Amino acid sequence: MQLGLIGLGKMGGNMAERLRLGGHQVVGFDYDAGAVARLSASGNAGVPSLEELAEKLEGRKAIWIMVPQGKPVDETIAKLEPLLNPGDILIDGGNSNYKDTMRRSKEVAAKGLHLVDVGTSGGVWGLKEGYSMMIGGDREPVEHLRPIFETLAPAADKGWGHVGPGGAGHFVKMVHNGIEYGLMQAYAEGFTILEKKEEFGLNLPQVAEIWRYGSVVRSWLLDLTAEALAGNPTLDGLQAYVVDSGEGRWTVFEAIDLNVSAPVITESVIRRIRSREENNFTDRMLAIMRKEFGGHAVKAN
Repeated sequence: MQLGLIGLGKMGGNMAERLRLGGHQVVGFDYDAGAVARLSASGNAGVPSLEELAEKLEGRKAIWIMVPQGKPVDETIAKLEPLLNPGDILIDGGNSNYKDTMRRSKEVAAKGLHLVDVGTSGGVWGLKEGYSMMIGGDREPVEHLRPIFETLAPAADKGWGHVGPGGAGHFVKMVHNGIEYGLMQAYAEGFTILEKKEEFGLNLPQVAEIWRYGSVVRSWLLDLTAEALAGNPTLDGLQAYVVDSGEGRWTVFEAIDLNVSAPVITESVIRRIRSREENNFTDRMLAIMRKEFGGHAVKAN
């Protein structure tokens, strides 16, 4: 099966390679000419423009978009629409806000096209392990794309599924990422408690390895954590600065809208924001208040 792919970064490039190995042909475009050249060198077809990408796709066109959420998605769809025929399929595999996806689904449907939203998890490991895909959209185009999903997934019948109408795939992926924030925060706090218990001289890589087998906290995230600690047990050279790409925040907003208590996910998002504040004003305020009401000592720069 042919697939157009826009966005040949690390994840997009790995997806193209997994599809090639599965017997599919990818026609790919990226504004980075080097990424296009690498795609062609791997055995797929890299093209220099969206127009040529559409021309090379035969029959019913299916184009997977892997670009940053927001305006880049809208701009890409707008450029593709004149190049497509009724019944063709656009796939948004990025981390778009599900509300944007619902709007886009209606807009492209009015022009005779389909939009399938695929919340995609797997990161840089997807080429080897396969991708988890949470899929939203009309059933017919999703079924048409089944060979693609079965190839990208960890197994043909595992790790992917059609979860609902347009926007549902990105909604499920949003909550998935919110849960991920909470899991990461819990692991980080636990290992910090171990690291601070100096009298035991705990070997964090060893503890991580013990927990990987038989423990109720074992997970693929713990596997990756163990690997990271083995390479750098004291985290030397790393800055305590953690970014967030939006999905955690959106999950918190949705929880508030739905009157769902989600303190773990909420706090994990706040902790990420806190990590970016150098000598933050909040903590200095806490210190000065303790001094004023209790005479507690404060530390000066």
